Amino acid sequence: MGGTPFITVEGPIGVGKTSLAKAISEQFGFALLKEIVDENPFLGKFYENIEEWSFQTEMFFLCNRYKQLGDINEHYISKNLPVVADYHIFKNLIFAQRTLNHKEYKKYYDIYQILTDDMPKPNVIIYLNASLDTLLKRIKLRGREIEKNISPLYLEQLSIAYEEAMMHFETQHPEIPVLRFSGDDIDFVNSEADLQYIIEQLSSSLKKGAYNHESSRKI
Repeated sequence: MGGTPFITVEGPIGVGKTSLAKAISEQFGFALLKEIVDENPFLGKFYENIEEWSFQTEMFFLCNRYKQLGDINEHYISKNLPVVADYHIFKNLIFAQRTLNHKEYKKYYDIYQILTDDMPKPNVIIYLNASLDTLLKRIKLRGREIEKNISPLYLEQLSIAYEEAMMHFETQHPEIPVLRFSGDDIDFVNSEADLQYIIEQLSSSLKKGAYNHESSRKI
């Protein structure tokens, strides 16, 4: 593991990715990259009719994340400025596999491979997971109008798909540490102690990669 620190936070909908990424950004002084969600013009229709609107929805996310990561790479990572993101671009495949038919997924996968071939790779991934009850409570609590029609079954299947994808990722990329935390056991939004526990685990992982976080420079 080397290069400029690039941290990604991943997990299913409602698990707290953005909240944790913001906290890490503030703690370490890293630039914050947030995924585009509400701006997706197809997302509301997608939650109402997944089969009809899945390809448009997934392509919008893929193209926007590609543009975001390209900009981050150019303006931050290539200039040795650390970044924390509330997503990893491989999430596109997790969602696409859940929603696209075989023919659509093959086209999507080919485009994904071309676009992500030279994208920056994270030094550490923080993976958040939680039970379906916890996810549903958090989604309801944040009250996004666009998420009101999310099916509990879809969310449950998505959580399973995430777990399988993360296990596969760890097998394929043993050089990238994955820090796992359960949202059922840790409430980093309301508990400073829980947040500091995550920060300490992240600090330890980054130090193993020979990083000095106070100066954000490699040592």
